[in-house]
Order: sequence, then C-alpha cells, then structure tokens
Amino acid sequence: MTETFTLAHFSDVHLPPAFGGAWPYWNAKRLLGYANWVRKRRRVHQPAIADKLVADALALRPDHIAITGDLINLGLPSEYKSALSWLRGVGAPADVTVVPGNHDIYSRLHGDPGIARWAEYMGGENDTLAFPFVRRVGPIALVGLNSAVETPPFVASGKLGRHQLEIAGELLDALGEEGFIRVVLIHHPPLPDLAPPRRALSDAAHLAHLLERGNAELVLYGHNHQTRLDWLAAGDSDVPVVGISSASAAVGHGDEPTARYNLFTFFKHDNGVRIRHVVRGIEGADMPVKKISEAILTAPR
Repeated sequence: MTETFTLAHFSDVHLPPAFGGAWPYWNAKRLLGYANWVRKRRRVHQPAIADKLVADALALRPDHIAITGDLINLGLPSEYKSALSWLRGVGAPADVTVVPGNHDIYSRLHGDPGIARWAEYMGGENDTLAFPFVRRVGPIALVGLNSAVETPPFVASGKLGRHQLEIAGELLDALGEEGFIRVVLIHHPPLPDLAPPRRALSDAAHLAHLLERGNAELVLYGHNHQTRLDWLAAGDSDVPVVGISSASAAVGHGDEPTARYNLFTFFKHDNGVRIRHVVRGIEGADMPVKKISEAILTAPR
C-alpha cells in the first residue's frame, strides 16, 4: 500500500516594511536595512508576486505548506503583525509551518514578542516558542530549527547552538523509530560552503555531521534566494538538501532568479519513500506561474 503526501515550500517572502509605532526601535542596523530596501530590495521583492505563487500552490491543494523564514525585513513590531495577517491568508496554523530567518530576528527588541506572534505557526501556542519543534502532519514529521540570531550590520550569519543540535538529533532519531518521513526546516544553508562566512550558518559542519547519521529524509532551506539541490552522504540513503529562491522576486537579481517555490510529493510504501520534486515559479513579473522543473529525488550513488 502506498501513502502520498504533498508539501509546498516557500522562503524569503520579504514583505514590505511596516512602520506603525516603530520609532523607538530604530537603530543603525535598521536604518541601513531600510536604506537597502529603498535602494534595491523594494524593486525585487513584491508582495503581489508572493501572493501569486501562494495562490498557485493552494490551487494544487497541498497537504501542508512550509515557509523557511524571512517573512519580513527590519524586525519591527508592526512587521510581525503584518506578516501574521499575511500568514492567516496563506492558511490556518494547522496547515502552515514557519521557521524564522535572519530578517525575522533582525536586531534587538525591547518589550515586544517578535516572532512569538507567529507561535501557532511554529508548533507553539499562547505566544510561547521552543526550538527545535516537531509538527506531525500525516506521514510527515516537520522538524523546525531556528538558525536566526541577532547580528551586527552587514552580517547575516546564523547559528543553531549545541543545545538545539543535541535535541534535534534526539528528536530525529525518535521520529525515525516511529516511522515518520522526517523533513528538516531551517533558514540558513545547512551544509558548509553554501554561503560566504558573513551569511553562513556558523555550525553548519555540526549540523551536517548530525544528518550524516541518516536520520532525515529531506532538508529544506532558503536564505540564498537560489534554487539548489545538494546530496549529503548519510548512512544507507543520501539526504537531499534543497534550497529555494525568494517567493517574492519580481525580477532576477545577480545570480538570484525570479520567484520560485518547491512542491514535494512523498510516496511512502513498504520499501521506503520516493520523493517527486517540482519547482514552480515565474519567468517575469507579468508572467503566469508555471512548472520550471520536475525530478524524482534519487541519490546519485
């Protein structure tokens, strides 16, 4: 008997800054970030494009949607509220899972819950959060990691930390024993050398070593605004590590393509799991969403 499940994966939505009541929270990093938005990012990231991709995905009726961070830009209280409204338009908390990105934990907040406003979408409730978290949806277990930490200006690196890595390893092992298809969600690229030091996950090597035990079936990330597939040698079955470009990119920017999202269909059967990977997106702001590529994720060994 074969059981199927479909997961849509978005990242790096970068909703426009919202400024209501923001002045007490301005600092050098936020001023520089806003200048970057005005000068460059606002021409690339357009919410109408993200909405177009989400509408396309919803029309295909996925079983669940995962978003790997950077919903906002400057980490202002008003942005968290706007992003929560946007999330509610994507789906109910039971149908959507989010992990934070570096723009979601951008700079120090005083007296504001920040990403805890999205707790229902992160496996928590009542504005409480704990990482890593697990959400069980059908045959899938989503393991959410938080790689976002406060950084100085011009630095967008991330870190998991020893405690989060240890708990994640224990959770992944237990979920495997329970027979779940384990999908790891993280914002920063989870393998070494996938990003320059100022943008990289500082303990990527430790995470890769954890995953080499073969205790995940798929790892999803964003941050680089690029669509990419890598394979991590792990036990008897290599692990596909898949990144995706920004969900709101109306135009290409450097080596970053226009908006894309991933669509995975898992086929669970007695002999294991097969994963069909479809990339959908736009070729231009006025173009419809279409299939960009399709493949079965088969380890190259």
